[in-house]
Order: sequence, then structure tokens, then C-alpha cells
Amino acid sequence: MLAEIITIGDEILIGQIVDTNSAWIAQRLNEIGVRVKQISSVSDDRLHILEALQLASQRADIILITGGLGPTKDDITKKTLAEYFGVGFKRDEASLEVISQIFQKYNRPLLEINIQQADVPENCEVLLNKNGTAPGMWFEQDQKVYVSMPGVPFEMMYLVEEEVLPRVKAKFKLEAIVHHTILTAGIGESFLAETIASVEDNLPAHIKLAYLPKLGQVRLRLSAYGKDENQLKAEIKTYVEQIELLASAYIVTSEDKPLEKAVLDFMGSKQLTLSVAESCTGGYLSHLFTQHSGSSAVFLGGAVSYSNQLKESILGVAPETIQASGAVSEETVTAMVEGALRNFQSDYAIAISGVAGPGGGTEEKPVGTVWIAVASKQKVVAQKFKFGNRRQQNIERSAVNALIMLFKLLKEEHA
Repeated sequence: MLAEIITIGDEILIGQIVDTNSAWIAQRLNEIGVRVKQISSVSDDRLHILEALQLASQRADIILITGGLGPTKDDITKKTLAEYFGVGFKRDEASLEVISQIFQKYNRPLLEINIQQADVPENCEVLLNKNGTAPGMWFEQDQKVYVSMPGVPFEMMYLVEEEVLPRVKAKFKLEAIVHHTILTAGIGESFLAETIASVEDNLPAHIKLAYLPKLGQVRLRLSAYGKDENQLKAEIKTYVEQIELLASAYIVTSEDKPLEKAVLDFMGSKQLTLSVAESCTGGYLSHLFTQHSGSSAVFLGGAVSYSNQLKESILGVAPETIQASGAVSEETVTAMVEGALRNFQSDYAIAISGVAGPGGGTEEKPVGTVWIAVASKQKVVAQKFKFGNRRQQNIERSAVNALIMLFKLLKEEHA
């Protein structure tokens, strides 16, 4: 069963907002066995919308549309859908009642353009939107299903979960889809492919392997399609075990989670704590940890010691060390990580010092030069990296490589 998602709105095409709706919808569809064939974004233009609907009907069985259902003149989705199906309009009294209640709740006058939001194409089945004034609409034509929903995320999510998914599951006989994700780090995509080639070459046609690289990491996603979900899970498990055997040195987790969350979970399972001493990353690494609920069980905090003065006063780095070797050096980053362990009383610590750029580099230490140290009470590991000249990428690469270094040390000491 194939679906296509169409998002409507000039604001998406000019980059004013990011289309998060499509990713969320695709995930929900995948969970019930519907594969998304294509995601399209179109402008608030009648001909563009009509063309998108026509093309989608040739590719997919279910077409989900978001956006363009507001009360103003630039919201033309509803009129265009009526034209596409060749029908007129009807007033949906249940939707009008919801709209009236919303305006009464906020003590606002109900204008005619608001009342008209209850007018829907004659051939649609109304999906009552209890969170907003624009009703959802379900159409069926030529054995295809079309669903139009508001672009406001919380309104769309309500309709998908409460109305759309149950109806899709009731109407169609859906196949099972099983995914399994393995997170690897510290190995490039091509080298990883060579490492697990024997597994990939023997995958059956109904199981696909995808490589998803990202800044020092590669996610492997195994996807199986078929009728028997339990059989697919058993097959996937077999291939996962084979991959884990071949690439064990690089596997962080066999779950679909971010690298920093995998580190937190591993440390949490061992009742270990962590602190940081950040310079060029400016708190970015701490943010990666603290965005996850429950991170306080592992992550104690740390210092953003951007200046040499704070490296000395907070972390206890000797002024002579910075004078002799510079802030971006093995000696300084080692002193920083040891200071974090000592002063913050954690089991493990990370320290990062570098030249993020685009200015501040020298011939000896050009932009992108970063020293990272990770430490436990038994061992300190420091490594020099040479990244590029883009500041944000240097910050992100520094954080990712620090996480990889920490995870390697954790595996070494807590295998």
C-alpha cells in the first residue's frame, strides 16, 4: 500500500517554515504498514495543486494533503479540491458547531469567513477537527483515498491519530513492515559496507538494507516487507546478529536512538556519571545530553570554559601549561579533563578545546584544529582532529567525535 504526502503553502517553499508534518505523517503511516512513495510541496496555486493531485493519483493509493485550509483568500485548497472532484459545496453543521464553540470560548466575534470554514466539498466525509476551525476531509474516487487536513501540526496530528489511521486500517488490507536500526560510529560508510558485504549480498528480495551516514556515524536500517510480522521479525533478528558479529567494534547500539542518548543509556545502566569541560563547542555537547529526559541520572554538568582565565580558575589548568603549549593543545585539554573529573567528581569526563573559526587560526593551528580528551579515574585519552573552516560543522564534529571517544573508552572499561 503506497501513500503520497502533499504539503501546500508558499511559506514552505520559501523556507519560512520547515515541513515537519510530512516526516511525522510518514512515521505514523509506516507503523501501520503503509509505505510513502513520495512527498511533494506545492505553492498556493490552483494549477500547481491540481497537477500535484493528478500525479499523486498515478503513484499512490492514499494521498494525504496538509495546508491551505485557513479562512483567508490565500487558502485555496478546499476550492481546488472541489474543482478536482467536480463538485459543489455543503455546510457541515457539526463543524460549524465546533467553530462556534471555539469563538465563544475566546469571546471573539464569529465572522462570515469563519462560518464559511464549515463549507466543504459535497463528496467528502468530514473529519471533525476538535482542535481547530478547519475540518479534515476524506474523499474516495477511483479506488483512491484523498485526505485533506490543516497544516497546523497539533490539529493535523489529532486528525491523523484519531480519524485517518483508524479509517485506513479498516479500509485496506495492509502488509507488515518491520524496521531495525543499528547505530555505528568511527567507521566510514564505504568501509562499513565492505565489512558487512557478506550479509548484504545474501539478503532476500523482501529485506532491504539502507546506509544513513551522519558526521562520524552510520545508521544501518534493515527493512522487511511481507504478510507475517512475526516471521519478518525473526528474519530481521538473524541478519542483525550477523551484522553485529562482523561490525562489533563499531556498533554503539542496536536501537534507533541518537549517539548521545546511547551513551547516556549505557552509562546509566552501569550507574556511571559524566561531566564536561567545553571550550570551542560553547555548551553544544551539554545541550545534546540535556535535551533528553532523564539525562540528570548520568550527566552532572560542567563548565563552558571559553576563556583561559576560566580554564585556570574553574578547572585548575596551570597558567604555565597554557603559556607553554597554548589553549588548543594536548597538554591543556588533558589538564581540562582531569580538572573536570577532580572538581565535578564524576566517573568520566570530556574536554574539548579548539579553533572553531572562521577566524582565530594560525599557521601552526589552523581553523578546524581541535583537541579532545576523555577520561576515567584510570585512564586519559587525548586526540587531535583537523576539521574544515566552517564553524558550525566544526562544533558539531567536535561533539560527535568526543562522544565516539567516550564510548570507546566505556566499552574498553565496561565490556
